[in-house]
Amino acid sequence: MSTVDYAALDRATREIRPPFAVLDLRALHHNAESMRRRAGGRPIRVASKSVRCRPVLRSVLALPGFAGVLAFTLPEALWLAEEFDDVLVGYPTADDDALRRLAAEPALAARVTVMADCPAHLDRIAAAADAGGQPLRVCLDLDASLTALGGRLHFGTHRSPLHTPAQARDLARAVVARPGLRLVGVMAYEAQIAGVGDKAPGAPLRRAAIRALQGVSRRELRLRRAAVVAAVREVAPLEFVNGGGTGSLESTAAEAAVTELGAGSGLYAPTLFDTYRGFRPRPAAFFVQSVVRRPSAARATVLGGGWPASGAAGDDRLPTPVWPPGLRLTRLEGAGEVQTPLTGPGAAGLAIGDRVWFRHTKAGELCERVNALHLVDGDRVVDVLPTYRGEGRALL
Repeated sequence: MSTVDYAALDRATREIRPPFAVLDLRALHHNAESMRRRAGGRPIRVASKSVRCRPVLRSVLALPGFAGVLAFTLPEALWLAEEFDDVLVGYPTADDDALRRLAAEPALAARVTVMADCPAHLDRIAAAADAGGQPLRVCLDLDASLTALGGRLHFGTHRSPLHTPAQARDLARAVVARPGLRLVGVMAYEAQIAGVGDKAPGAPLRRAAIRALQGVSRRELRLRRAAVVAAVREVAPLEFVNGGGTGSLESTAAEAAVTELGAGSGLYAPTLFDTYRGFRPRPAAFFVQSVVRRPSAARATVLGGGWPASGAAGDDRLPTPVWPPGLRLTRLEGAGEVQTPLTGPGAAGLAIGDRVWFRHTKAGELCERVNALHLVDGDRVVDVLPTYRGEGRALL
């Protein structure tokens, strides 16, 4: 994109041998400020699975408008709670060892909130609380997907069995009935809005259908989420109601029932967010590979590069070569584990040893592949930040 000075980034990292990953500090701060404005005064809880770098979490949480961590796993949350005092585990856990450790340490039990969407989760959490002696904080995970036509239409992720106010109220009662548990929050992540671009390439009819369904889903969820929160508050007071994601900050923040937002991917601005009409973050995270072959005058091949994003397999999960300009993946090979051939008008100018810059489709998976992010400010590397993988954390 025109907002990225790839030549300056390339000069700054000239002495680093590929493969490596880069984080543009100025773009990161621009994106954080943009997210803060879009949140309309609601605090943003930073999704650690999108960032996966503790120094980045630390720096973003020091900025206005950001408060708390939305963690991926309970072991990760325990690790992060050594430093951060408000960590919500975004997904249920079946890790009984981690639950017992949480319940045995008062400082951790006060800082970490675990997720539940069924009585089986509550049974495991309560057993740990009974054994450890510390009350445990619980958040209910509400299904935010849109269902219609007797369940024949499902727009969203298959995330939680809690869908109605009555179901949420019943589970809230099951929480407060267990002496070792404290009900403190409700969460609902509308992936069908926050994680699906409304101007994605492809058939115009498909884009129109996505936009129409997203509009219906926003209206339905606004009413249902408010009803669920009211039903749960009949059972217990709530400290927070979490919702949203990078792609839905404005619409989720407009709901009176929501007290905080969850987001993280927008800080790195992967190519997923090129497919949204309502906002345009600056690309901030990249990875770099070396040209090692010239199989023909029209092609150049880099070593490795097969770093796909999660989700259903498809071209939209593959990384995108972005610099030098005029490069594209081949349809036959795509991005490969051992090599990635590139074509397009830019390929003819590449020589053995030249570097190619890529952007990832989604934010979190980049840091699964590298031990460090090279932090660039302008035309110089100012720090090397360890990712979770680089810190030796087997968390994901």
